[in-house]
Amino acid sequence: MIVLLFFNLILILSMKKFLKQFGGKITKEQLAKYESSPNWKDGKFLNFEETKMDIKLQDAPSLIYKQLFDKKGRMPTNPIPIIVFDKEAFLAESNSAKMIWFGHSVMLMRINNKTILIDPMLGPDASPIAPFTTKRFSENTLALIDQLPEIDLLIMTHDHYDHLDLASIEKLKEKTAKYFVALGVERHLQKWGISEDMITEFDWWDSCMFGGIDITFTPTRHFSGRGTSDRAKSLWGGWALKSTLENIYFSGDGGYGEHFKEVGKRLGPFDFGIMECGQYNKLWHLIHMYPEESIQAAKDASVKKAMAVHWAGFALALHHWKDPIERFFAEAKEQNLPISNPKIGEIFQPSDMLDSAWWHEVD
Repeated sequence: MIVLLFFNLILILSMKKFLKQFGGKITKEQLAKYESSPNWKDGKFLNFEETKMDIKLQDAPSLIYKQLFDKKGRMPTNPIPIIVFDKEAFLAESNSAKMIWFGHSVMLMRINNKTILIDPMLGPDASPIAPFTTKRFSENTLALIDQLPEIDLLIMTHDHYDHLDLASIEKLKEKTAKYFVALGVERHLQKWGISEDMITEFDWWDSCMFGGIDITFTPTRHFSGRGTSDRAKSLWGGWALKSTLENIYFSGDGGYGEHFKEVGKRLGPFDFGIMECGQYNKLWHLIHMYPEESIQAAKDASVKKAMAVHWAGFALALHHWKDPIERFFAEAKEQNLPISNPKIGEIFQPSDMLDSAWWHEVD
């Protein structure tokens, strides 16, 4: 009897943890807030341009099979190493921004003596509610959180599992002072124990000053949702961060569109652009750019120098894991756009010349 009760308790706790992954449900007050947005129509948020995924029912079995079992070339043979974090060097005063990329879309920044963390998905699995894991290319990334300094500001682009990670948030909330998030993401953070007064939600083009940095939430062409019933029930986007010395653009997830020119017109030019580049497929081309489009998007947004993110973290599409950066690298050269290729964990500044193809050294 005692053994049965023990296993029942374990089952209940596991189910509670599983359900917690979905985040918060929408309250009446939150729904009224969403409905007041100019980007909400007919019960959901909409992109500026019509955006659909071209996945037909007959395509689904083959796609699922390939995603689960066709792994050749989609993951590195060995884990991608991460440069050891140097806290003293990262926090040392500097006239220029400092950055560290931790793979996929995780960016740690030091701007105006403020530590900012963007899309901190540092967990080992991008599919925590699925029967099969989507394993990270690097190991022990959650442990990086223990090494990080206090986070002055945590920024979220949207609520997908490969960006908003429960395990990471649970470790980060003890050292994070403030959250800037897309409209609708607050309910998840509140569900996970973060106080409402620490969170500021943004609609597209909303701006706020933080530590002398002008921060603006920018539109993208994407979608949101953590379950079957909350698709497009929170917003998605990118971020522009402008100090007295530098202007930095984080594109966020999304397909190519006219919004990039509008971002450049309103907020550019940008000294540095952190551009989504990876996890694309012809079946969902409108929500994830091809690498060539990532370069064009940077040019549209008046980005002077760019780097690719949303790759080297997880196999969320069927392309070779090196394909995004190889094509990004080639197109940048063709279009004469300066780019940066930092190693995972490397401290760098926007002006640094990081043009080595380090991924050639990884099997």
